[in-house]
Amino acid sequence: MSHNEIRCIGCGVEIQTEDKNKLGFAPPSSLEKEEIICQRCFRLKNYNEIQDVELTDSDFIRILNGIGDKDCLVIKVVDIFDFSGSWLNGLNRFVGKNKVLLVGNKADLIPKSVKKNRLTQWMSGTAKRWGLHPVGVHLISAAKGTGIDELAETIEKLREGKDVYVVGCTNVGKSTFINTMIKRYSEENNNIITTSHFPGTTLDLIQIPLDDESDLIDTPGIINHHQMAHFVDKKGLKIITPKKEIKPMVYQLNESQTLFFGGLARFDYLEGGRRSFTCHFSNDLSIHRTKQENADDLYERQAGELLVPPYGEQINELPKLVKHEFMIKEGKTDIVYSGLGWITVNDPGAKIVAYAPKGVGITLRNSII
Repeated sequence: MSHNEIRCIGCGVEIQTEDKNKLGFAPPSSLEKEEIICQRCFRLKNYNEIQDVELTDSDFIRILNGIGDKDCLVIKVVDIFDFSGSWLNGLNRFVGKNKVLLVGNKADLIPKSVKKNRLTQWMSGTAKRWGLHPVGVHLISAAKGTGIDELAETIEKLREGKDVYVVGCTNVGKSTFINTMIKRYSEENNNIITTSHFPGTTLDLIQIPLDDESDLIDTPGIINHHQMAHFVDKKGLKIITPKKEIKPMVYQLNESQTLFFGGLARFDYLEGGRRSFTCHFSNDLSIHRTKQENADDLYERQAGELLVPPYGEQINELPKLVKHEFMIKEGKTDIVYSGLGWITVNDPGAKIVAYAPKGVGITLRNSII
């Protein structure tokens, strides 16, 4: 039996009681409870287990397509640690003429040496170059509650009694942000929306009343397939996902030296004289230095063993590492591995080669630090 009006309070999917292997399954006995949660969300909340979802990219986009037809405020959430990797291209197709507020989440992961004003200016300028003109930019940590009060004030000013839609790609922390808002500004004391560090947790629109006339609406995360999160298993994801402020690691490299970031990425320094490179990655990710002439052999022998994640035979499931050659011609530059981290090249004149699994984006940007 399908219960058309009953939806999971964790992910928004329609509840069904017939097939435990399909989305939205909940035991019939759970329908008697005031708050109903599907089996997938229950296992995610209580056992940190994730079940694969049946929804496709087109399903997610279909769900978001209606936003442009609404008169609403749109909050676009990005992961400030992975700005380009968590950027939604073509968001204007979804938002129509609605105002967009840009929110950089996970600000607690960025080193304290980074000036907040410089970071918000960089975010605003980058967004405009990529075709989005936000009416404001905020930095927050949804997990720690930092910046939430200021953001809430801005939302209240801008929304003018309208609904608020929260959009972003998977794993940027949208649901954590909404849960924080609920805890702070309503009588609800428990997490309503299922949160985790696994991509693709929210599966449908979830509506939370703001007042008698309007709602705060969490949308499913669009999957950016070029992020590293989609190339590692659960154990590897825990390693590459930062949990606290990242500690920059400085390496003095001679020409023809190589850095490995676990077994997931590689950085070859070819030309430019002895110089320093600053690495910004999860504190749990191991970095291994070697000579470039030994790098291929080391990877062949130690990927999945010394160079982890991935672990063991899982290395065979990782797409082949693809090389991207760069000549750093301007000032301080970041080489960004989508969903993994970045390396800051402090001076121009360096010739480097960056490797990542086929499908993972590697880009250059003016340094944010």
